Amino acid sequence: MSEGTSESGFAELLRELKKRSGHSYGTLAKRLHMSTSTLHRYCNGDAVPTDYAPVERLARLCKATPEELVELHRRWVLADAWRGRKEPSPVAVTEPEPVTEPEPVPVPVPVPVPVAGPEPEPVPVAGPDPGPAPEEAPAAPRHRIRRPAALLAALTVTALLGTVAVALNLPSGHSGDAERDHRESEAAATWEAAARDSASPVPTAASPMPRRSAARSHSPAAKAPAARGGTPAGGSGAATAGRTTAAPPLTVTTHPFSWQTPCSQHYLIDRPPTAVAPPPLEQDAPAWVDVHQAVSAGEQFVTFTVQGTGEEAVVLEKLSVRMAGKRSPLAWNDYAMGYPGVGCGGDVPTRSFTVALDAMRPAPVPESGSRNFPFKVSRSDPEVFHVTADASAYDVSWYLELSWSSGDRHGTLVIDDAGRPFRTSGDNGRPAYAFPLGGEEWQPAPEGN
Repeated sequence: MSEGTSESGFAELLRELKKRSGHSYGTLAKRLHMSTSTLHRYCNGDAVPTDYAPVERLARLCKATPEELVELHRRWVLADAWRGRKEPSPVAVTEPEPVTEPEPVPVPVPVPVPVAGPEPEPVPVAGPDPGPAPEEAPAAPRHRIRRPAALLAALTVTALLGTVAVALNLPSGHSGDAERDHRESEAAATWEAAARDSASPVPTAASPMPRRSAARSHSPAAKAPAARGGTPAGGSGAATAGRTTAAPPLTVTTHPFSWQTPCSQHYLIDRPPTAVAPPPLEQDAPAWVDVHQAVSAGEQFVTFTVQGTGEEAVVLEKLSVRMAGKRSPLAWNDYAMGYPGVGCGGDVPTRSFTVALDAMRPAPVPESGSRNFPFKVSRSDPEVFHVTADASAYDVSWYLELSWSSGDRHGTLVIDDAGRPFRTSGDNGRPAYAFPLGGEEWQPAPEGN
């Protein structure tokens, strides 16, 4: 498939949906919160959206069927992949910098070594003056060891500045930050240990270690502390026992904060309503979640796209759920993304699975009308999966493992939130808030919302 064919097929389906809706470009652009010229470029094939969220909203405004939504997502994935294969721009030639003589390296001044002198003389006891003492040979000069006062002062100032920096970086409006950080550190450590335990002791080219999926694609600035590190799919192989594993023949793009419908999505936040921004659009949810340190409440809707990196087929054999931590539900406020009184509706997409996180051994279960693993993917034939994980009795940290095989190679790929586990907490009995349509602040949610 050529680049032009991939992009034009995506644009062709957009134009067909737009024409069938009977709406003008201006009307659709206004409802999508984008410019008319941008929508023109998408439908003419002059540009491909970097995120799928605005494409899905456009399709739903045009009353696309579930089959058309799946096909549109498939064409967008292909168009987005071929866009990255455009020829790079020519590299600018710069004049070489003039060679300068290296500056002389200063020779370190040797530090004098203290010389041991004679023992200190005893203090004379008061008594009659014994008279002048006989002359003695002058003692060897003593070298006094000076304390590095400047170094001690610098270390003191550095410690004080570090304390002030930590105090200034503490987020406002939070309670129990130390306890929460401790819990998250323990959960991250548990998750890292579980990921290590699930790997083969000695990975080989035929049985590599589990790899983590690529970072979430629509997060503008995903944080990656040291405890959340990992090897993304398609990266360099992990070296163990002197042997290096090859990169797996597939890539995964994860969307940990997708919404099946805005009405079904809630978040728990440890802040009062006056300190929480209005509900975001779906494509802005990752940044909104990061700013508010929010946790998915009740259920979490995760979508991920699997695509091969070559022409050969890759068999996706099994999808498993791994637990990284299970605690009591968070006693935070519940904030709904839907607006009171505004109806929501949505269809269950294909390749959909549910996970009951409260179960003793959670496992993905196919939704009605969806088939179970195995599946096949390649570079020209990706697959999109939807996982709805629900929790009511616990605060759960979890991630997915995708087992694959291709020829004589096989391995396991970890699917998570940019190097850290997904997190979903029960919200039963928590104070609930909703944002009225056209309002200016959060209000207590009506019963049943």
